[in-house]
Amino acid sequence: MKTDSIFYQLKFPQLSRQEVEDMLKLSELKQTRVYQEALEEGREEGREEGLQQGLQQGLQQGKLAAVPLLLKAGVSVEEIAQQLEVEIEAVRQIAQQQS
Repeated sequence: MKTDSIFYQLKFPQLSRQEVEDMLKLSELKQTRVYQEALEEGREEGREEGLQQGLQQGLQQGKLAAVPLLLKAGVSVEEIAQQLEVEIEAVRQIAQQQS
């Protein structure tokens, strides 16, 4: 349905988005159960993806927080990156900030 809407917007560039939606009776489609269920599934998938990204970022930040302590303990930049499974450039950047 979205492709049709884009087609009509290209075909009738003088029409507003609302006019195209009215022409295609999209407002009626949006009231259907199947549309509402698909919308909710999309939102749920978005929430799950956002949660996963947040967890990954938190894990990454936690690992990087340990870098200054490991540098103080004399562990090499390469070893830190390898053991923490982080990008060596991120470790180098922290090491430069420490000096």
